[in-house]
Amino acid sequence: MELPGFAVWMFVCLYASVFGYPNGKVREACSSMVPCHGSSPQLSPEHTITVNGTEFKPGDSIEVHLSGPDFEGFFIQARDAEHLDSPAVGSFVLADRRRSQLLTCGRTKNSAVSHTSKVKKKDIEVYWVAPGDAPKHVQFLATVVKKYRIFWVKIPGPIVSQPDVLSPTPPLHATSEAMPTSHPVSYISKPFSASGCGITKFCIRNPTKCDPGSASCFFLSFQQEENSVFIEMSGPSEGYLAFAFSHDQWMGGDDAYLCINEDRRIHVSTAHLRERSHPLLDSENALEDVSWRLADGVLQCSFRRSIRLPTYKGRFNLDASYYIFLADGEASEGGLLYKHHRQPLVTDGLYNVTGLPQDIGGSRAPRLIKAHGALMFVAWITTVSIGVIVARFFKPVWSHSFLLGKELWFQVHRMLMLSTVMLTSISFVLPFVYRGGWSQQAGFHPYLGCAVMALTIFQPLMAGFRPSRHAPRRQLFNWFHWSTGTTVRILAVVTMFLGMDLPALDLPDPWDTYAMIGFVAWHVGTDVLLEIHSYWLVRK
Repeated sequence: MELPGFAVWMFVCLYASVFGYPNGKVREACSSMVPCHGSSPQLSPEHTITVNGTEFKPGDSIEVHLSGPDFEGFFIQARDAEHLDSPAVGSFVLADRRRSQLLTCGRTKNSAVSHTSKVKKKDIEVYWVAPGDAPKHVQFLATVVKKYRIFWVKIPGPIVSQPDVLSPTPPLHATSEAMPTSHPVSYISKPFSASGCGITKFCIRNPTKCDPGSASCFFLSFQQEENSVFIEMSGPSEGYLAFAFSHDQWMGGDDAYLCINEDRRIHVSTAHLRERSHPLLDSENALEDVSWRLADGVLQCSFRRSIRLPTYKGRFNLDASYYIFLADGEASEGGLLYKHHRQPLVTDGLYNVTGLPQDIGGSRAPRLIKAHGALMFVAWITTVSIGVIVARFFKPVWSHSFLLGKELWFQVHRMLMLSTVMLTSISFVLPFVYRGGWSQQAGFHPYLGCAVMALTIFQPLMAGFRPSRHAPRRQLFNWFHWSTGTTVRILAVVTMFLGMDLPALDLPDPWDTYAMIGFVAWHVGTDVLLEIHSYWLVRK
């Protein structure tokens, strides 16, 4: 049994990507002809459909022409004029294969035509071939996408009829199909206030205790009003701001709310987050009293929603505890969302926004990841560097000093290197504990990290089989020991440079890179100076 059109549309919108269908593969929208772009269709069409005849017989070909102002996408079908919710009828033949393509809707092959790319176009010409079982009256319908959020659905075209058949009455669909899914939007006159935070409303601020009116403050507040919650969100962004309720500290299966700047107008949408993919914007909006403001680079929006929304799939009840995410990013001119360029702000625990009012902060860098970076820095910039310097330059200086029966330089070198192994091993485990597995989002950093860990373990194992000082293979051991150590040090520095740019650390860019370059330069400079000093001692 065929699902009703609205149900099919809702199913499609749940699984279609936020990017829509730039390649025209829109078979999922065959029934509704609605693009899943997270906004409502326009009401007054700007484009028209014309045909070269008003009558047809089975097997006849009718030229269909879609024209109007520049548009990016389109979707054309022919349907029974007396039952426009019925499946597409007939088949099409293309006039220009570069700009249009045939699609199969239902069981009818080539029963629809769509675009092949987002390249702007002013007109499209195709040919419709009447089937043998054609209905008495056929009407052409078109969905046209001007920009991502500007589109018209089922623009009515001419009705063509078989000979000696009266025209259908009353006239069918005179305007583009509209689906009101949002409430009226107003403008916010002034910045939000944090005066009620922790007293009458639940607030999240970053930096802690910042003023929502400042250009560097991310602010999110929740104030319960009987059976609803009034929500305010603001932050320095000219693209989009978003927050989400989550059962854990990972993206996926979350209830999200987005304020999106599209051509200096703000759209407030609900969405469903599915792991680390683009949000699936909802076609129906459960928000009321929507307002917004964009001034001095600060984006603000506010809205109200009911504490419980049982009829809206994906909306969480607000009388329960969740982790709360707050993110910002860029949006294109057409409203397309780009991935946030830094780690979202995440609360350090589960919170109930309708419970006791609180004024809290959050972190963009998880503690385990911070500890991972700090331990690696101590290991490969401090302990290993000092250990190498001791072994290279203090051996002749401390040649007659002993500790626990061994030469002092060797004991210090071994202690520092074993400390490096211990710090690296602990640090290596922390990201796996945090992520619960392998990270697919960290580029080459984890791969190089595994190589560093393997060589770090291999180096002391090799040292355990060190030949005696005068053994014939001692020179070979010395060469392998030096080359392995040098290789792992270089790899470790490269890995740290790659890791510093990962969003999870949230380091101040570009000062983090400058500081790292400074430490590396200090170490190299110290080596060079000690080499020169050693050379002059030998000369004397």
